[in-house]
Amino acid sequence: MRGCAAIPTDPSDPGSFEGMATEPVATAASGNPLLKTPVAAVTEAGLVDTLNSAEGITVFAPTDDAFAKIPKKTLDAVLADKATLTAILTHHVVGETLTPDNPAGKFDTLNKDKLVVKGSGEAFTADKEEKANIICGNIQTANATVYVIDTVMMPQM
Repeated sequence: MRGCAAIPTDPSDPGSFEGMATEPVATAASGNPLLKTPVAAVTEAGLVDTLNSAEGITVFAPTDDAFAKIPKKTLDAVLADKATLTAILTHHVVGETLTPDNPAGKFDTLNKDKLVVKGSGEAFTADKEEKANIICGNIQTANATVYVIDTVMMPQM
C-alpha cells in the first residue's frame, strides 16, 4: 500500500515494522513518523494505558496529514475537549483483530458505535461518512493490528 513506503525500513528504528512489533500500540505508534499528531491526541485524552493494555484490538490510525485536514480552530477545540477527543479516538479502535486478507465488515468500536470497512484487494475505505482510505495496513504491534488511514473519522455524536 502506498503509505507503507513512508515507514522507516531500518529494523532498529522504533517506527519501522520490526520496531513497532515489539511494543504495545500507543508506544509503538510514538516511534512512527506518520503518527506524531495522533499519538499526541491519544496522550492528551489519557488513552495511552487503555490502548497499551488492550489485547487483540485493531487501530485505524490517522496520519499527521489527516489531522492537518481539520481546520486549526476546530482541531484546537477538539483537543481541548477531552470527552469529544476521547469519542473521536475510540471510534478509530475496533475491539477485535482484523486480518489483512479481508478487513471488510461492520465492527463495534471502543466508542460503542459502528465502523464500516469496505473494499477488496489493496483498496479499502473505513467509515460511512468520511471514507478514510487505508494507506498502509496490517502493521503488527505487541497487542494490536494497525491500519494507517488518510482521514480522521468522526463518530456520530
